[in-house]
Amino acid sequence: MKALSRMLKLLMLISALFVAISQGQAHSQTPSQDGEKKWPDKRIRIVVGFPAGSLTDTIARLIAEQLATSLGQAVVVENKPGANGAIGVGEVARATPDGYTLLVTNSSSITINPQLYKQISYTASDFAPVFTILEAPFILTVNPDWAKLNDVNTAKDLVEYSRRHPEKLSFGSAGQGNISHLMFVSLSNATGIKTTHVPYKSASQSQLALISGELDANFDTLSAIPVAQSGKVKALAVTANKRLKELPDLPTMAEAGFDNFEILFWMGLLAPAGTPEPIVQKIYESAKQITSNSRAMSALTLNGEALILDPVDFKKRINKEVPQWGEVIRRERLVLD
Repeated sequence: MKALSRMLKLLMLISALFVAISQGQAHSQTPSQDGEKKWPDKRIRIVVGFPAGSLTDTIARLIAEQLATSLGQAVVVENKPGANGAIGVGEVARATPDGYTLLVTNSSSITINPQLYKQISYTASDFAPVFTILEAPFILTVNPDWAKLNDVNTAKDLVEYSRRHPEKLSFGSAGQGNISHLMFVSLSNATGIKTTHVPYKSASQSQLALISGELDANFDTLSAIPVAQSGKVKALAVTANKRLKELPDLPTMAEAGFDNFEILFWMGLLAPAGTPEPIVQKIYESAKQITSNSRAMSALTLNGEALILDPVDFKKRINKEVPQWGEVIRRERLVLD
């Protein structure tokens, strides 16, 4: 009997110990797991580092609408413009990584600006990529009167002109260090030409300067398509790997004789680094449902081509682009305040 009694006591002790350990494990795991399971249980905000009405803002609102529908939770867009998007981007980099603060921005904000501006404290590693929604190429354009006067009809003609007339070719950009500036720097490095850079405050100002004849050349966004169709600018090539359906006779840079010059910017959704992977995946699965929204997709394709990359492939793309632009920036010794 005594042996049986001791065995029962031992079993009870082991059972109590097992329960205590199980409760301790459950207690240590509950906050994180419960937070992920319940997410989202409050309003989500998407920060945009550019003004209301900008392309980034428009895309953010389309994503917000889709997330609200898919998740059944309010999603608001907050515009925090300034410092070429850095104010809003920096705020998200410092935010609590709980899935309630997200960022919609363009590729330059993540892959170029942190390497260019001394005052920017964030880097690409401060973000958890969620998905890309859009990508778009650039169009190499010239003033049509200037092109006619100098017999420039192709991208090769442009380079040859610049070789014959060093530093005479003026090209515009949306600002010092903007991707439109760095593309001409890349072209100059690849071909050995010397040009004169004229920075403007925006892409629209640079485009107007090209139309008026203040500039000779420009790398412009797809907003140049109707301007080229009207004859106000002359398009020479597109930086995509395929031709534009709106300008089917316009060659790609590769077709024009410039290999390895495929340059596209993207728009994407990101979260602060450290956001739990299940939450990132849930945001991705919810956001990508936008592809079944014909109204949203029609709005997107006015500005580029829909591109849905998942978190893994999105991160790979960022990791590829950061050193590419870093090399251009270091070679030109570009450092901005």
